[in-house]
Amino acid sequence: MTSTEPEAPIETTSTKRLEEEGEIAADYLEELLDIADLDGDIDIDVDHGRAAVEIVSEDPADKSLRRLAGSDGEVLDALQELTRLAVQAKTGERSRLMLDVAGYRSARRAELVTVATEAIERAKESGTAVALAPMNPFERKVVHDAVAAAGLTSDSDGVEPERHVVIRPA
Repeated sequence: MTSTEPEAPIETTSTKRLEEEGEIAADYLEELLDIADLDGDIDIDVDHGRAAVEIVSEDPADKSLRRLAGSDGEVLDALQELTRLAVQAKTGERSRLMLDVAGYRSARRAELVTVATEAIERAKESGTAVALAPMNPFERKVVHDAVAAAGLTSDSDGVEPERHVVIRPA
């Protein structure tokens, strides 16, 4: 027997699942903000095949949310992992959700693109590999993407927490 119901396109089903992840994450984070007595709005999006959630300040002059990022993003990384676990507990599936707080990751992304661009130029000029400082997985991904866009190759080398990107000339 054939069904008369049209099948949902895979993209729609995937996007719907990612939007659901975002909603679950938003509920979890709203509870956290209430407990911590912090004000913030939560924006949900789907970006590059991942649920993307950002906690933004209602008042741009208010810097209190920055505490949720930490000085080097370590608090944000931990909060992202906890949020992913909360989503997994509800859905039964591992989440690749990306979390940002008060624009920390977007600002860091811009810094990393600058670092990558300078290292790419050094690799091109010298003709030798250029190793960067240790980075977390998010940071390495940003650098790998910038290197690929420039037509060079890169690898991650080392073991956490010393894992770093090595840029190789073409």
